[in-house]
Amino acid sequence: MRIALINENSQAAKNAEIEKALKKVVEPMGFTVDNYGMYAADDKAQLTYVQVGILAAVLLNSGAADYVITGCGTGEGAMLACNSFPGVICGHVEDPLDAYTFAQINDGNAIAIPFAKGYGWGGDLNLEYIFEKLFCEESGQGYPRERAVPEQRNKRILDDVKKVTYRDLADILKEIDRDLVKGALAGEYFAEYFFANCKDEKLAECVKEILA
Repeated sequence: MRIALINENSQAAKNAEIEKALKKVVEPMGFTVDNYGMYAADDKAQLTYVQVGILAAVLLNSGAADYVITGCGTGEGAMLACNSFPGVICGHVEDPLDAYTFAQINDGNAIAIPFAKGYGWGGDLNLEYIFEKLFCEESGQGYPRERAVPEQRNKRILDDVKKVTYRDLADILKEIDRDLVKGALAGEYFAEYFFANCKDEKLAECVKEILA
């Protein structure tokens, strides 16, 4: 699994701490972490939580990432922005139980964590525990297990609904303010990570056009 880490501007100073906790947990599992920034509060490429949603959608829909770890001060804005796009099911996760139940019941591909609200002493440990419970088992198995069948059925229903209610991402990107999209894709290592791992030729061409 290839996991993308994305931080918006208000919590960029925590990027290294989040990356450390994430890699500590998932690299022994054989997963890869691509850190798309922001890396520091004064980065040249600034991301709003809206741009986090754009970037997450590009990565997940193109196959450049299998999972996105993101958040903001409360986690709410990043979650809403991510869920504004096709191909993204983002949960709001505050603790390990949230992580486990979201993975097992909702079987999403992104989480948004509050990196300011309630983030105090032991915050780094809470992150580690969140990541452990998020990836400790294959997702979508249901919780409790006797509820697996209806929960999996509901997930399939949601996926089918989203196919109707969302349009093709390449078309969406072309209609959003160009500077907003370019800013979302302006990270220092975006091109290096994205084009090496993108599996969707149409989205790759769309991104090249936007960045040109």
